[in-house]
Amino acid sequence: MSVYVQQDVFDLQSITQQLKKLHNSGASVSFEGYVRDFDLGNDKLEMLELEHYPGMTEKALLNIESLAMNRWHLDDVYIVHRYGKLKVGEPIVGIVVFAKHRKEAFDACHFIIDFLKTDAPFWKKEITNHQSYWVDAKKIDDEEKNKWN
Repeated sequence: MSVYVQQDVFDLQSITQQLKKLHNSGASVSFEGYVRDFDLGNDKLEMLELEHYPGMTEKALLNIESLAMNRWHLDDVYIVHRYGKLKVGEPIVGIVVFAKHRKEAFDACHFIIDFLKTDAPFWKKEITNHQSYWVDAKKIDDEEKNKWN
């Protein structure tokens, strides 16, 4: 189990290949989220700024990871999330789940990103070609998380 919160860009493919050497898993599923080039109002996004509470954020991510590990029989989970000023197209979040079977790996990866969207203390500021503003929590994210109950 690993959780990283960092400013630096990460290479999820390399991370997955390194972790694969440690496990005899039947499946790995990964998710990588990127900075989009548009906001909800369809303005052209120039940059995304993410802030977090150091310490509290890592604790929240570890809790999400533990929830997944307790719900499925997983071999390993790796979560990395960035903060700071991110350019369009750069990775924001990466998740890799290793399990004996693909269904567990797919379900756990989906579960982790749904919980991360609502439970991880990150604040997102979108900077467009016209304005900048903090993004409110989205109802759809709560609805997706609640499907796991």
